[in-house]
Amino acid sequence: MRVKLSGALAALCIAASGAAQAQAYPTKPIRLVVPFAPGGSSEIIARAYAQKMTDSLGQSVFVDNRPGGAGNIAMETVSKAEPDGYTLILGHVGTLAMNPAMFKKLPYDAKDFVPVSLFAIVANVFVVNPSVPAKDLKEFIALAKEKPGAMYYGSAGNGSAGHLAFEYLKMVAKINVVHVPYKGTGPQLTDLIGGQTQASSAGLGPFLQHIKAGKLRPIAVGTAKRLSVLPDVATVAESGFPGFETSQWYGLIAPAKVPQPIIDKLSAEAHKAATSRDLIDKFAPDGTVAVGGTPAEFDAYIKKEATRWAEVVRQAGVKAD
Repeated sequence: MRVKLSGALAALCIAASGAAQAQAYPTKPIRLVVPFAPGGSSEIIARAYAQKMTDSLGQSVFVDNRPGGAGNIAMETVSKAEPDGYTLILGHVGTLAMNPAMFKKLPYDAKDFVPVSLFAIVANVFVVNPSVPAKDLKEFIALAKEKPGAMYYGSAGNGSAGHLAFEYLKMVAKINVVHVPYKGTGPQLTDLIGGQTQASSAGLGPFLQHIKAGKLRPIAVGTAKRLSVLPDVATVAESGFPGFETSQWYGLIAPAKVPQPIIDKLSAEAHKAATSRDLIDKFAPDGTVAVGGTPAEFDAYIKKEATRWAEVVRQAGVKAD
């Protein structure tokens, strides 16, 4: 009986300690690691949430870009960070749902992290340099079949979401377009606009200003429905490939063993930010949807996406180094 009581008292003490930590948290700046180079959707979303959470928490939430290895380098670093809630990382469809299917061995495991909250879902868009004589996806596919291997598409890196999305398109359309990996969305955009590559796929955010300026031409969107910001651009599905859908998503995750009360507090703050009118309005023009939600909801979402993308990786035969 004494042993049982001692165990119960210990559990209560741990719970009370965690609650006390959460009540005081945060007492210093919080680092939000972004596992990609500056200039892409990841940074746009991370900085928007970081600012909202800074205002709400009363401590700075600062973004730290740590690109490389399809996000694996940053994921490994954060997985080994002190589980005190002061080092967090932006989870992504690539690092959480795609990489486990593409890499034979990863320097991190799902159990190394705990989901906090889904931040946002970003519409994927397929674009070409205006020099490409294709006004829509059907014309692009016809051109690619006419000259297999003659066109190049860039991505934010080998194994990135944009890479896999384009490989998915290549698989269903049965075309040969050569992949050129870069170290981030920003660098690959430079060559795409300059004409060194002819096509790309990524979240709409970093592409939109260039689309509006006429420097890029959208040929399709990967969402199930057309985007209000690009109403004349057909979806891949309605361009002859029913059921095709691809989008990018981002969410907050933390090292495993961060006390649950701190996770719950961060989740509540993220959800508060996601439902704020100014953040919703900020994201809308880029075809980005703020989501929010609980750790359990985000966990279920990650598992569903991991299952879907594992099948895409298998069928497309995508392999990462």
